[in-house]
Amino acid sequence: MSLFDNATVCSGVQSNSCDLVYNVTRNDTLAVAAAWVIGKPIAILGLVLLGVIARWLLHRLIDRVTSRASEGVMPNALTRSKLGRAGERVLVSGSPATARRVQRAKTMGSLLKSVVTGVIFTMILIMSIAELGYDVAPLIASAGVIGVALGFGAQSLVKDFLSGIFMIFEDQYGVGDVIDAEYASGTVEAVSLRVTRLRDVDGTVWYVRNGEILRIGNMSQNWARSVLDIRVGYSEDLYRVQNLLKEIAHDLWEDDDFKKVIIEEPEVWGVQSLDPEGVVVRVTLKTAPLEQWEVAREMRERIKARFDHEGIEIPLPQRVVWHREQPGRAAASPNGTGADTTKAPDTAGASEGR
Repeated sequence: MSLFDNATVCSGVQSNSCDLVYNVTRNDTLAVAAAWVIGKPIAILGLVLLGVIARWLLHRLIDRVTSRASEGVMPNALTRSKLGRAGERVLVSGSPATARRVQRAKTMGSLLKSVVTGVIFTMILIMSIAELGYDVAPLIASAGVIGVALGFGAQSLVKDFLSGIFMIFEDQYGVGDVIDAEYASGTVEAVSLRVTRLRDVDGTVWYVRNGEILRIGNMSQNWARSVLDIRVGYSEDLYRVQNLLKEIAHDLWEDDDFKKVIIEEPEVWGVQSLDPEGVVVRVTLKTAPLEQWEVAREMRERIKARFDHEGIEIPLPQRVVWHREQPGRAAASPNGTGADTTKAPDTAGASEGR
């Protein structure tokens, strides 16, 4: 049989294994079977391996890019570091801008890896179908039509993806941030193009669709602030109270355990309001991200201890209870007249009002 016959037999499968087996055996059936049993699986396996290697290389490249992005130079006012045991510079919790940059780089890297994986998987799938001998042009055209149909039919899904893309590129929040997403609030554990995964203070995991988020409150971006409203009695000297609060806040700022989390000198803003129970004085402390709650708890403990030592009253809401006999049930009075009696106002412990 001539070379022309060889080309005719293997023209339908287009496989080198078909040509090789036919040249050895001169058997049409065995040559075609070898193409489908050996040639096509090996070709598809080669495409899969090529895709895996390309994905691994691109992921390594993305890791290097995001690593460099997270090590950029930031102003000294927002960046703090300390020497580690081996003498190298290491980040501490009091570097809000650095931590924020690392979070954003990690989020962007995760997004890019997802996009790269999806593109490579789609390309390998189309090339594998073409290797099996099918015409992929109608498949690509049909995919475009289906994509348009899905775009109209799954508008909410498209909305979620678009919102996720803009959210990530605008750096609204990232992994590790504490946010209020209107429907749920907590620490961001994962960010994808479609949903954001949050874990609240009770440990509950919330999955929030990006397209449903109308507003975002980020409580850990760049810096935070502890705001404390301290109530004192009307009989207290406000000048003395404010000086004591300044001393307490300054001592906390100078404490070695809090130097790395309190960014600026604390401030006493003064009288915030005049409540029925007392005068409210506001104290603020600018802190590193996610440290405002710890600072506020420590500040309250120190204020309570110092006020007790100085004899400054922290007033509590009071409740006035009136005791009145029910109609028709006259209580016997001390003089025997049996007239209704009404007790004088009695002040009982703390409550929510009068």
